[in-house]
Amino acid sequence: MVAAAASSVFFSFPTPGTSPKPGKFGNWPSSLSVPFNLKSNHNGGFQVKANASAHPKANGSAVSLKAGSLETQEDTSAPSPPPRTFINQLPDWNMLLSAITTVFVAAEKQWTMLDRKSKRSDVLVEPYVQDGVSFRQSFSIRSYEIGADRTASIETLMNIFQETSLNHCKSLGLLNDGFGRTPEMCKRDLIWVVTKMQIEVNRYPTWGDTIEVTTWVSESGKNGMSRDWLISDCHSGEILIRATSVWAMMNQKTRRLSKIPDEVRQEIVPYFVDSAPVIEDDRKLHKLDVKTGDSIRNGLTPRWNDFDVNQHVNNVKYIAWLLKSVPTEVFETQELCGLTLEYRRECRRDSVLESVTAMDPSKEGDRSLYQHLLRLENGADIALGRTEWRPKNAGANGAVSTGKTSNGNSVS
Repeated sequence: MVAAAASSVFFSFPTPGTSPKPGKFGNWPSSLSVPFNLKSNHNGGFQVKANASAHPKANGSAVSLKAGSLETQEDTSAPSPPPRTFINQLPDWNMLLSAITTVFVAAEKQWTMLDRKSKRSDVLVEPYVQDGVSFRQSFSIRSYEIGADRTASIETLMNIFQETSLNHCKSLGLLNDGFGRTPEMCKRDLIWVVTKMQIEVNRYPTWGDTIEVTTWVSESGKNGMSRDWLISDCHSGEILIRATSVWAMMNQKTRRLSKIPDEVRQEIVPYFVDSAPVIEDDRKLHKLDVKTGDSIRNGLTPRWNDFDVNQHVNNVKYIAWLLKSVPTEVFETQELCGLTLEYRRECRRDSVLESVTAMDPSKEGDRSLYQHLLRLENGADIALGRTEWRPKNAGANGAVSTGKTSNGNSVS
């Protein structure tokens, strides 16, 4: 088909029973084809009858036309040219073959690019919702998403959690405007804000790893929503990270928490999963006394890029601020394997914060515990946190390889 399409560009043959129509140049046909009448002679050959005018000389020979025949007078001053045949009246075969080759090469390049794109590990795998319950999406860890240890940073994981959450809402038709706002939420100027976040890391993915993120939502109390995530290795199925969160509604204009209206509840309840959180840690966070803090980082301020489309400081930024006061020696010898964060107050554009970290004297095996406080310089608490750290490379073994939640129910 490609060869036929290419050849049709250069010449075409009229269908039987048709005559050429006048074109741009008088009586010449509009196409480049020349109609031929082929008759067989007694010698088995063909006589060519050309319905076209010729120049007095063609190919070094004098030409005279008579009715129904074609006669030539040899020019003794020039060598005898080859007889005019059907073949040498066709266009240049080299040009035709070159055009066909160009078409084939272009088609081959297109198919090669499509084939390579489908096999690239850094291309996002098409997300999907299974039975309207859980949402899955795959990611490839890129070079700019890793830290000094060549593993994905905690900020990268938080961004992936947020991305899958929004894509989940979008796939369900609930993403109307802003970050995960349903149509009824938009009518009432309501937005989602996270009030608690818990993360457990068995092993961090490294540069080039392809991971699969599974997320779902469930009810949390009367006026809250819980969202859970599982991050697994796409090749081995090993569960790398678990995370759970609690969300509440806030009025975007008054910046105060709000109850979930019945109209909004009707939009989201059909997608709730009856499942316990993947992390069940009821340990309460105690407020840290600034005077007992081991490390303090002052003068932290939000930048314009720290705000999301709801004019709310992104929850990922709070974690980055908390870790600002962690001593460098901790990052050099240990890795973060557990985090609990409770949000107490919203940060504004003109806020100036300080981050406080203190080591918890209690230990759990070889793990170190730290308490954190993020507050305004005037003393108002923004967030409380607790982190767990383990010696580096301790999470390479013993990672969970099951896709079940903490209560034994499969999420997929």
